[in-house]
Parts: sequence; C-alpha cells; structure tokens
Amino acid sequence: MMLETVAAVPGMVGGMLLHCKSLRKFQHSGGWIKALLEEAENERMHLMTFMEVAKPKWYERALVFTVQGVFFNAYFLMYILSPKLAHRVTGYLEEEAIHSYTEFLKELDKGNIPNVPAPAIAIDYWRLPKDSTLRDVVVVIRADEAHHRDVNHFASDIHYQGKELREAAAPIGYH
Repeated sequence: MMLETVAAVPGMVGGMLLHCKSLRKFQHSGGWIKALLEEAENERMHLMTFMEVAKPKWYERALVFTVQGVFFNAYFLMYILSPKLAHRVTGYLEEEAIHSYTEFLKELDKGNIPNVPAPAIAIDYWRLPKDSTLRDVVVVIRADEAHHRDVNHFASDIHYQGKELREAAAPIGYH
C-alpha cells in the first residue's frame, strides 16, 4: 500500500508541469497532459482499492503523508532538471510494482493471503464481474502497472532522442 501512495505522484507532477509549460508556450501537449493525469488517477484508484482491503491505521496514514511529501518534492525537482530521467525512474518503479504484484499473486495462489471478495470500488472502477475476488483485482492492477511502465519508458525514449513529448502522440484512452 505504501508504494501506491507515491505511485500517483509522477503522473501528477509530470501532468502538472506539462500543463504549465503548455500554458506558458501556447502549445498543445500531444495528449501527454491527459495521459499522465490519467496515470495519476489510475494509481490513486489502486490506493483507494487497497485502503478498502487493508484499512490503514492513523500512524500509517501519517507515514503516508510524510513519504508522499518528500517524494513529491524530490520528483518535482527531478522532473524539472531532467524529464528523461524522471520518466525512466518511473518506468523502473513500475517494473518493481509488476514484480511485487506478481509475488502477491503467488501468495494468494498458495493461500498465504486470503482471496477475499473484491471491494466495490474496484468492481466499479475496472468494471469487474460482481463476484470478482482480490486476485482478479491484483491481475488488473498489475496490467495497469505494465501500461504505466511502457508509457514512461516511451516518454523517456522520446526525451533521449532530443525531442519533446508533444512531438510524439501520447498513448491515451487506456483507462
């Protein structure tokens, strides 16, 4: 759950900074503002889902506030200094999330974690069948993380080529 609290930060920071740049330069973003903000919202929904499952305590919420504040400012500075690096780091963080969710699925399959019914928020957001379980939710979340990985590595590659994101169409409409 802790990773999901910071996972929404890169999309929000990237989307916000591109939004401001677009306003300053009177330029379109090529769909990248929308794509990054969709990523941030999707990551927020991962957190909302796991909050329903885990029911965090007050001190866990305080820790979230602290970690998120530090990460937001560090990522903001990184994105200003090097969007290429920021997107690459995010891509690697998403790869770690995929690995973590794969391990989570293994533990669910072994019976070490109860495969409880999926929270209503997850069923509604991902349009899952009403009888979905936690395993079904983890599978769709892992797919989301794979998409975010690909989008961020693609964004970093665009910067690596010396181009701006707006010069390549953003992969929008996934969520």
